[in-house]
Order: sequence, then structure tokens, then C-alpha cells
Amino acid sequence: MSSAVVIGASGGIGAAFVRALEEEGTFDTVHAFARGFAGSGHIDLEDEASIAAAAAIVAKGAAPTLILVATGLLHAGERGPEKAIGELDPAWLARNFAVNAIGPAIVAKHFLPLMPRDGRCVFGVLSARVGSIADNRLGGWYGYRASKAALNMLVRTLAIEEKRRNGRSIVVALHPGTVDTALSRPFQGNVAPGQLFDADRAALQLLDVIDGLKAPDSGKLFAWDGAEVAP
Repeated sequence: MSSAVVIGASGGIGAAFVRALEEEGTFDTVHAFARGFAGSGHIDLEDEASIAAAAAIVAKGAAPTLILVATGLLHAGERGPEKAIGELDPAWLARNFAVNAIGPAIVAKHFLPLMPRDGRCVFGVLSARVGSIADNRLGGWYGYRASKAALNMLVRTLAIEEKRRNGRSIVVALHPGTVDTALSRPFQGNVAPGQLFDADRAALQLLDVIDGLKAPDSGKLFAWDGAEVAP
């Protein structure tokens, strides 16, 4: 028996992950969790108790060999990415870190121990190229950039610890590119032709990247085309 987990399964990419994994039929069970789901499918990255409850459900079945955290916060209501330092707001910065960095880390706290202690398994989280310090040439987007940079560091640190538990495990951050979802919709105006992906294509591209990963790739950030992104 085999299982996979998708967290953020109500979002564009998360839902596409679930569809793709179910259609491929590689896993006997695909667990789908989201903040918008009721009952046993509910999870809220800002509520550790809900994360622990979801992990307890998965623990009752086959150990998952693939866990995907397809969550993220870029804008909410009237709040969006900051264009200049004068727009910095402590509460909005904290919310960015809570959802984009702390939440996935707490998911790892409860879900990584459920994965096998031997054999290849993958824990992947959606990150972003704008979280690369080396690649930052435009500035702005303080909270989103900083929280994704923090996520990338957390992934690296988790990978080092997880390697001691299972030498073939892979903990990785994934950049999906610009995907036609609610998260990116207000910012699609300057996307180059051919670089705006629908969610199903984005999910398949990332699953292909995951399929090609090896143990030494753990702790890194990879883009949708398989290219490694500098931290």
C-alpha cells in the first residue's frame, strides 16, 4: 500500500496535484487537506492543532512517500505585496511569515516523521524564485520575498535533519513559475508570452521535476523546468 498527501488541495495548484496523482494511479490513497475543507479534510497552517489532527489521520494508513505543501499567501483583501519600504506593516509581515514559512515548517514537524525511514520519499513545498536573495534585482515585495527566503532556509535545515533519519529522503522547495490562479491573477500583466501556465500544466511540470530528483538534491530549490535556483 502507498499514499501521498496534498496540503492546500483547494487551491489551483493543490487541486491540480490531487487530480494528477489520482489519474496517474501510482498511489493507493491520495490524502487531500485544505483550510476550506470541512471535517477530516480540514487543515489550517496557522493552527497547529489542525495540522496535528490531519497528520493523525494519515498515520492510520500507509506511510506517505510523497507529501506536497501547495500553500502560499501573496495578497488578502486590500493587502498585497509592498512596493516600497513606506508600505511595511508589522501585522502583514507577520501574516506572510505565518503562512509562507512557519506553517509549512509546522507541517514538516508533524508529517515528516510519518514518512518511511528507508527508501526514496519526497517532501515538497511550493516556494518562489522571488525568495532567492541572489536573484533579487528589482526589490519590493518585502514580506513575500522574505518569507519565501525563510522557507527556503527551513527546507535546507529540514533536509539536513531528515537525511539522518532516512538517507534517501528528499526535502525540496519548488518554484512553479507564474500560474493562472487566484494568487497570481492581479500580477499577470507583465508575464512574458508562453510563461503563464494553467494549474494542471504547472502540477504536471512539478511532478516531472520531482520524479527526476535524487537524494543529493535534498534541501535545494528547483524551478518548474528542473533548473536549480540559487538561494
